[in-house]
Amino acid sequence: MVKVKFKKLSENATVPSYGSAFAAGADLYACTSGETVTFAPGETKMIHTGISLEIPEGYAGLVYARSGIATKRGLAPANKVGVIDSDYRGEIMVSLHNHSCEVQEIADKERIAQLVIAPFLAVDFVEADELSDTDRGAGGFGSTGTK
Repeated sequence: MVKVKFKKLSENATVPSYGSAFAAGADLYACTSGETVTFAPGETKMIHTGISLEIPEGYAGLVYARSGIATKRGLAPANKVGVIDSDYRGEIMVSLHNHSCEVQEIADKERIAQLVIAPFLAVDFVEADELSDTDRGAGGFGSTGTK
């Protein structure tokens, strides 16, 4: 198991935790010093977590929506998927957006997103005059079918 060090930047911060034995994402929690954050329809706000991480080299932290609050309340990361690089040591913040038509609230210590730690490949981009042929070629959106 890969170990990821974290630092509490606030006494009020909640340690990321997994909701089940086989969960891929660890829940991230709002750290709002006891305050409730209110979102107007269409509004985006940065929500503190009160923690920073030491993600190992060769890994990235990917911040995804929690299906419950995204589906039922319309609150999801504004950037769809946040990327935390292994050399970042600042506070983890979640840019939550209210996609619903109703006012929404986030309470202190509420689960606001999920964090997946994943390996990635760093690559060398090499300019070329030609690329290899494939059956798909340059076919883009919907080119392999829509059903």
